[in-house]
Amino acid sequence: MAEELKKLPDLPIESPSSPLPILDWSNPPPQAGKMSWPELVGVTAEEAEKKIKEEKPELNIHIIPPNSMVTMDYRLERVRIFVDASGKVAQEPRLG
Repeated sequence: MAEELKKLPDLPIESPSSPLPILDWSNPPPQAGKMSWPELVGVTAEEAEKKIKEEKPELNIHIIPPNSMVTMDYRLERVRIFVDASGKVAQEPRLG
């Protein structure tokens, strides 16, 4: 039976012509502006949302209750505000 199987020819392994770029937001481009709001940790979600909207009205703001699941996609037009059980900002809001 093994003799009946035909061996497939070895196919060449293609590599990309150039490496894929790596997104490094540790040094954002100058036009990106502010990307996080550490000063909002501990304030109410409503206060945080108001402050972010004052600075960047074009952003979509999502308030995330405790223990909620979120997608792992990265969106530069979105800020998630994670809140604790008392409705206060639990972690630094940031773009993404």
